[in-house]
Amino acid sequence: MNINPLEFMKNFQKMQEQFGSVQDKLGSIHALGSAGGGMVEIEISGKMEVLAVRIKPEAVDPSDVAMLEDLITAAMTNAQEKVREEIAGEISSMTGGMGIPLPGLFGQT
Repeated sequence: MNINPLEFMKNFQKMQEQFGSVQDKLGSIHALGSAGGGMVEIEISGKMEVLAVRIKPEAVDPSDVAMLEDLITAAMTNAQEKVREEIAGEISSMTGGMGIPLPGLFGQT
């Protein structure tokens, strides 16, 4: 896709305002990640803050703590992926799908 630089600059300020709006919305975005068929669930915000952790009793085996640690890690990763997808969708709708990289977002530099 070719991007017209003049058109891009014309819309740059509007996009900056929209990006500010997305940053404001991050706190209201919530995602639920799960692992082990729902045995571990972690809810996070768009700011990647952990809001809740739920662990079913059957996931707690004192003789296999490593499995529980893996489930927690997998649930957190799943929740983060969902938040990233939701934010990327918001940004894509603002930029018309131009795929503009945003430094600092999702670990990009």
